[in-house]
Amino acid sequence: MLPLVFAMGACQELEQDVLDGVTAEDIAKSTNPNLISVLKASAYARIVGSWGGHNSIWSIQEVSSDEMSIPQKGADWEDGGQWLRMHRHTWNPSEESFNNSWAYCYSAIGEINNLLVQYPNVPALNAELKVLRALVYLWLIDSFGNVPIIDENSTGSSPTNNTRAEVFAFIEKSIKDNVNALPKDGNKTTLNFYSAHAILAKLYLNAQVYTGTARWADAEAAADVIINSGKYSLSSNFFSNFSERNGGSTENILTLPYDENNAGGFNLPQMTLHYSSQATYNLQAQPWNGYASLEEFYNTFDNADARKKSFLVGPQFAADGTRLKDISAEAGDPDGQDLTFTPAINMLAPNAFRQAGVRVGKFEFASGAGPSLSNDYPLFRLGEIILTKAEAALRQGKTAAALAAANQIRTRAGMPAYTSLTLDELYNERGREMFAEASRRTDAIRFGKWGQPWWEKAASNATVRGIFPIPQNQLNANPKLKQNPGY
Repeated sequence: MLPLVFAMGACQELEQDVLDGVTAEDIAKSTNPNLISVLKASAYARIVGSWGGHNSIWSIQEVSSDEMSIPQKGADWEDGGQWLRMHRHTWNPSEESFNNSWAYCYSAIGEINNLLVQYPNVPALNAELKVLRALVYLWLIDSFGNVPIIDENSTGSSPTNNTRAEVFAFIEKSIKDNVNALPKDGNKTTLNFYSAHAILAKLYLNAQVYTGTARWADAEAAADVIINSGKYSLSSNFFSNFSERNGGSTENILTLPYDENNAGGFNLPQMTLHYSSQATYNLQAQPWNGYASLEEFYNTFDNADARKKSFLVGPQFAADGTRLKDISAEAGDPDGQDLTFTPAINMLAPNAFRQAGVRVGKFEFASGAGPSLSNDYPLFRLGEIILTKAEAALRQGKTAAALAAANQIRTRAGMPAYTSLTLDELYNERGREMFAEASRRTDAIRFGKWGQPWWEKAASNATVRGIFPIPQNQLNANPKLKQNPGY
């Protein structure tokens, strides 16, 4: 039987035009690191892919949490009710965004497996690709739980589900078996020894959710490898980590290197800004007026917190200082036609005000930007790792270590240091630090907040809704797949 490297419907054969005439033996004997870079580029391109775009994996993480929503404005953003269901935790297996997220992940896995099959005797390449595949499986175990493990040795065309515990063990082993073969350089756009430990830290931090067994000490140890390495430091300017030219960030550990011309797909200004905001940034295309934060979440930020500038709020102006207008503003909008982003959203549906809701301003929107940004998207950065250290230490009763770590983040934000620390305070601190970085859903589940009611969402079943359903399209295509419990 042939290896299962084209499975799940989204995987495509690796294009090797750039390597015409170069054999696997040539590559195995080569000492030229550029050859390895060329080989793995296709796998990383799949990872960059649609992560930062609408209606895929970033969207389902954010809109299902209490930090973001997509209010329906009449027919605008009705979208078959998908985003209303996502916000209210009433989603179903047929949601397009679930299938897109699944395809995004398994397309990347398929590309990685293709490379591993074609070049089995290139140790440096193999080690990096197996850790990269583990990162994709981290997203799958977190989102869908019981997913098929497909590696370079898999055969057949219809894989069955593995249990969440089996996927956890696969991720852990993939990293631990290969981490020491990774470089200890400062590259942020490909994996190294430290970003591999960042994956481990996140895996262990959520081990109790994924397997039923806590691994707090292991999470702390993995975080310490990064913290104690001296390779990274907190940026004095929080927002420099998210600027258009953030490649020199001292804090970012692993990033997706988006480029509006050569690696598009990071569409945040389109997704969140009001139509008229095009004039604020001289954008090449009109925004879609969708994603907005919840007032309750916005109010968890103190006015003195530097990170509160992660939101666009209040009166809005064109680049030349002219007050922006929305001539189609609803008659009932108290702000009238003067474009003003208000924390309060009058309703989720069906007639949310066009300018209601604070917008995502954490990433720099460069003047004249196209529909895709050139900002590198941080998948892991030191700020998160320090908070991982704080949480893992606190859950082990190591209060002093937890305080010391959490206060590094507080001080950078211009906030007074904690003198004591509770899990609720740490949860809120993570929210303020990690807004719009696809962390809140996972945090809410781990901290036991997931089933609680929030604006326009009733209490939900945290056990069932703690993982998304296997997409219906995948079940239809593969009868051996079984749906997650409760769906």
